[in-house]
Order: sequence, then C-alpha cells, then structure tokens
Amino acid sequence: MAQYELLLPKMGESVAEATVIKWVKQIGDSIDLDDTILEIATDKVDSEVPSPVAGKLVKQLYKEDEVAQVGDVIAIIETEGGTDVKTEEVAQSTPVIEEKPETIPGLEQLPEEKPVATQTNFTSSERFYSPLVKSIASQENISIEELDSIKGSGADGRLNKEDLLNYISGKGGEPTIKVQTVILSPPAPPANETVANNPVAVAQTTTNKTSTTSINGGDEIIEMDRMRKLIADHMVMSKTTSPHVTSFVEADVTNMVLWRNKIKNSFEKRENEKITFTPIFVEAVAKAIKDFPMINVSVNGTQIIKKRDINIGMAAALPSGNLIVPVIKNADQLNLVGLTKAVNDLAARARISKLKPDETQGGTFTLTNVGSFGNVMGTPIINQPQVAILAVGAIKKKPAVLETEHGDVIAIRYMMFLSLSYDHRVVDGSLGGMFVRRVADYLENWDFNREI
Repeated sequence: MAQYELLLPKMGESVAEATVIKWVKQIGDSIDLDDTILEIATDKVDSEVPSPVAGKLVKQLYKEDEVAQVGDVIAIIETEGGTDVKTEEVAQSTPVIEEKPETIPGLEQLPEEKPVATQTNFTSSERFYSPLVKSIASQENISIEELDSIKGSGADGRLNKEDLLNYISGKGGEPTIKVQTVILSPPAPPANETVANNPVAVAQTTTNKTSTTSINGGDEIIEMDRMRKLIADHMVMSKTTSPHVTSFVEADVTNMVLWRNKIKNSFEKRENEKITFTPIFVEAVAKAIKDFPMINVSVNGTQIIKKRDINIGMAAALPSGNLIVPVIKNADQLNLVGLTKAVNDLAARARISKLKPDETQGGTFTLTNVGSFGNVMGTPIINQPQVAILAVGAIKKKPAVLETEHGDVIAIRYMMFLSLSYDHRVVDGSLGGMFVRRVADYLENWDFNREI
C-alpha cells in the first residue's frame, strides 16, 4: 500500500490560506476519484477539495476551524501501489490560475518606492508563523525575539494576523501594512494638544472603549457565523478607510422597461436564459466607466492605481441572509447576451455556494440592486479596495412632467433612483456626479427598437 499526500490547492490570486470547515470523509472511509474530501473556506467563498486518487483516508492533519496554508499537506490517503507518493501540486477540478504581472497604465511614471522594512530572520525560532504574519513583522521591523514573546489566540497558541496587529496598536503605533487595502493613518495630535480638543483623538479614544449592551431574560443571543464576521470587519474597515460621499440621480427608464417586456419571452425561448434588468445595468455602468475611467481606480497610499480592466462585481444575496459579490471580468467586452448569461450563471452558483474563489476577486467597481428588496434608494458602502459602488433602486410608476413640442404634459412613467457612493479622497463631487448621471443617461436613452 502507498500513501498519497493531499495538499491544500492554490485557489486563485492572493489566496494564501483557508479554514477547514468540515471533513466530508472520515478516517477509514473509502474514497473514489473526485470524491469530496473536505470543505474549506477562504475570506471570499466556500469550496470543496476533491480527491485526485482513489483509496482510503488514513489521516486528517487539520481539525475543523483550523487554518492551513496553500501547499500544506492536509490529509493522507492510502492507495494501491508500492511506493509513497509526495505531490508538488494536486490536480483539482477548480482550475489553478497563475498570477501574471499586470501592466498598469501610467504606473511607470510613479516614483519607485524605497524599501523601508528589514528582513526578520525566522529560522532561529521553533514557532510556526504564517507568511502573512512574517510579512507584517518584517514591515514593522519586529525582531524574532519580540515576535516569540507575543501571545497567540490561534490553535495551540498560534499567532495570527489579528494578534500581531493588536500588539502593534498596543505599542502606540499604527501598522504600516494592512491586508488587501492600504489605510491612511490620521496625523497624530501635537504633544501639547489635549484629547478633548482633537476630533481624531476623540474618535480613536471612543473606538477603543468597549460598549456594554443591556440584555434581559427574553433576549436571544445569536453568534455571528464566519461569513457575517468577515462582512462586518470589511464594512467597518471600508468606513474607516474611505470618506464616503453619495450622489443621487432619478432616471426615467420607461423605454428600457417596455423594451424588456417586449423581448423577454422571445429571448428566453432563443437563449434558454431569462433576461433581467441586472445585465442592462452592468452594460450601462461599463459604458460610463469607459467615459470616466478615473472612477475605475484604487488607492495605494498616495498613489492612484488606474485599472486597465473593467471588472464589475454584483452583490448577490445568499439564502443565509449574507451577501457575496461575484465579479464579471472584462464586462465591457461582453454584449448583452453574454452579460445576461454571466449574470445568471454567477447568481445561480452563488446561491448554492458553488462559486470559485477567483470569481469573487479582482473587481474594480461594484453594482448592488437594492430595488430587489423593494427599496427605492440606498447609500451603499464601498467594496474596498475599489473607490465607488452604485446602488439601483426599485422601478416605480410615477407621474412625471414631459416636455413636448406642444408644451409640458404629465404622464405616467417608470422611474428609478441611482445612488453612487464614492471615496472622496480621489473622487470629487464633479466626477461622482457626472458618472452617475452618465449611467442614468444610458438607461434613459434606451433604444426601444434595439435588436438582441
């Protein structure tokens, strides 16, 4: 009998670790080729790890809720054969996407960053540190002796990212490295300025206080699930990172609604797909981004990174009540049929937790349809590290004033609100206002006779 080492597979760009959430196969269970061995979760999606071999599971190297790094051996499978098998890479049903360097227009004009961090020698410690913890320690110039002295809250006292960032904050400093998004720290108040006279210091002091919630006998305490905790952290981080501003536009979408009503049955018969308003909104957003490319950026410290690709995320509600944002890559290169199929496919697989990790990454702009909940407008929170998010409200019949050659008349029209939240560090009111107005123009000027 031979033993096969099952590795945690690479799950897309920037995904370095995953949490074991459930072992589908237990020790002693027989395994067929492509059987699901375990379920894992990244900070984006849940995934299944299938077996590339047939045999019997003899060892589980990680317990449920423990974190494994990409490339770690997570299980041992006993197979037929005479020699043990040690794999460098495990073939997975989920495609492995190689990370390619991206050429960003104008990046060559930016000044080169000089390295400010020193390398910490981790070989002298017997304690395990993840690549992310090592990176933060190097950026903060934390010695290995100091790192070893920090108490960890992970399994077997393991030091995780939160432990290290809390330690750095407790020293009176702000971490210079953040995960995925660079957060600009506010300037410290002068030494002779009191906390009460400094609004930044007041805000920081207030944040550090633990609030007390009153609970009586009839209240129910519900622990957040893993995804809700991630969403909560991401939302708080976004609000502390970006100064949010929201601009609103009301659009007359009568032609768009009547056109969809006219073609939806024939379209479904021909394409075997239902056409909703979402792909129409995505098309309008993609066109407006090409008109105003500075809305399609991200911020890195004092640098503005102008994105080459237009990758539009669409917020989708899950049966659990949580939200996930699958991304339509290169949305500007798809026609309306292609956008419809992409939207329907991603939304359907999101609802059954079958999205691949890479399908929730790389977004440059996000669209959320608050109208699907009956809301007429909303003020969405920016999906970092993007700088803008558009909310589309419910489409309602309303009386509206129309200008005609014979004078103004009042007519019943299909109206909707669009609201754009944007990062006021890099998107001014003029750009934000013109962008959301341009999206509305594309929807209002819809060609009723358009062929699809």
